[in-house]
Amino acid sequence: MKANVGGIDRMARISAGVVLIGLAATGVVGAWGWLGIVPLGTGLSGWCPAYLPFGISSCKPK
Repeated sequence: MKANVGGIDRMARISAGVVLIGLAATGVVGAWGWLGIVPLGTGLSGWCPAYLPFGISSCKPK
């Protein structure tokens, strides 16, 4: 698994995931807020399976 999620993209995913999970846990949004686990997981791992078919990478080129 080669990393395909870069720095700013990772920060945005982690932030969005934490906010969605927090809102779901406090009952502000419905159960769909638990989908914040997906961006949180991809942000923490640095790899997004949805980028693979399109050949996208937000990492800096070497």
